[in-house]
Amino acid sequence: MSHKRMPRRKAAMAVGGVAALGAAAFLLPHASASQDAGQDGRAPGGTGTGTGTARTLRATDAPDLDARLRKLLGDAFAGSYYDSGRQQLVVNVVSGDDNVIVQAKKAGAVVRQVANSAAELRAAARTLKTRAAIPGTSWAVDPRTDKILVTADSTVTGAAWDRLRSAVRGLGPGMATLKKSAGTFKTFASGGDAIFSQAQGGGVRCSLGFNVTAADGSPAFLTAGHCGVAAEKWSDTQTGEPIATVDRATFPGEGDFSLVKYDDPGTRAPSEVDAGDGRTVPINGAAEATVGQSVFRMGSTTGLHDGRVTGLDATVNFQSETDPGGVDTVTGLIQTDVCAEPGDSGGPLFTQDGGALGLTSGGSGDCTGGGETFFQPVTTALRATGATLGGGAGGAGGGEDDQAGAGDQSGSGSGSDSGSDSGSGFGSDSGFGSGSGDEAGAADDGSSALTGTR
Repeated sequence: MSHKRMPRRKAAMAVGGVAALGAAAFLLPHASASQDAGQDGRAPGGTGTGTGTARTLRATDAPDLDARLRKLLGDAFAGSYYDSGRQQLVVNVVSGDDNVIVQAKKAGAVVRQVANSAAELRAAARTLKTRAAIPGTSWAVDPRTDKILVTADSTVTGAAWDRLRSAVRGLGPGMATLKKSAGTFKTFASGGDAIFSQAQGGGVRCSLGFNVTAADGSPAFLTAGHCGVAAEKWSDTQTGEPIATVDRATFPGEGDFSLVKYDDPGTRAPSEVDAGDGRTVPINGAAEATVGQSVFRMGSTTGLHDGRVTGLDATVNFQSETDPGGVDTVTGLIQTDVCAEPGDSGGPLFTQDGGALGLTSGGSGDCTGGGETFFQPVTTALRATGATLGGGAGGAGGGEDDQAGAGDQSGSGSGSDSGSDSGSGFGSDSGFGSGSGDEAGAADDGSSALTGTR
């Protein structure tokens, strides 16, 4: 037991079996290589300005610099991403005040001039939502290319593919890139520590994401919204009695998150992630994701895996769970190249130094062939529910009651609507094709505190 609920009768037993992460490395098979911009700081469609006075910073510091640059650049800001090779933040700008751009360089960023503004990319995303909300599609702004990356899974064929391709072409040249995924977008229901429930049609299995304190002070946890919609009562064993009840669930729509309150107000809910083999990662606060950032995902089905953030404010269009001809669209998600499989839904996305980033939503592929996975930002879920990270009323769980940051998502510079996933997936370990994901790096800042497998 680690990041799931710990009744008093189990707490003493669990403490002895948990090893603190400290400076020890996870010795998993390999860590992936990064794919960043070229040596001059450029990316396709952009004009590099050179590194200039850009400063070296950790990925965890990139969101703070990004937030300052958004305010400084105003309408000239067109997104940013973290170059893990150089450990620098690259910021995109469109035509603007040269003096402001000079100030951005002095602030410590690599400044890159691009063609598409954040407003233009947001408008293009809205057009896609109107013309291309097709089950099995997704889109998110990619600041590295200054375009919208549109992805279609293996179910998008024939007339649906023609419709999607026409919508992308209609955005105009240089606005979007279209690619095919070998897998199928679906929710990864079934998942850090597993949680179980019974619902109409059979059993449901998901993952506990992060323990929190609800607004009324009671102990609770966050998991995926499609899990909370599927079932109300949850247990920590497959055949055990329920130990928690859904208080709020959002899916589909503006997010995929649930707040689930422990039934026992004395439950100890430590703020940590179970990394397997008795190891834990203390969670010290909620953080915003940054494009290019190395991240880790834990799930009860596939264990610990790593990759990179590839987009923010992503839209995913899943086949509706209730309407065979309908679509469930979820917005505001984090897009990554981390793999996941059924059973991983709701599980935690986090950084090597204990920053809580997201909750596993859905995606395509598997952890053999690779794939892409979308995550609900934790900061959004905390703001919506009024919860805070950390142990509940039961007392010391090993974490502080950290309030979620209130800043905007950093990295994309554009707010595109995000989508949902397709397929039932609930309680099932089958039905997933081979995914197609790019390799991603493991350590943003040269540290080897964590390594994972794709």
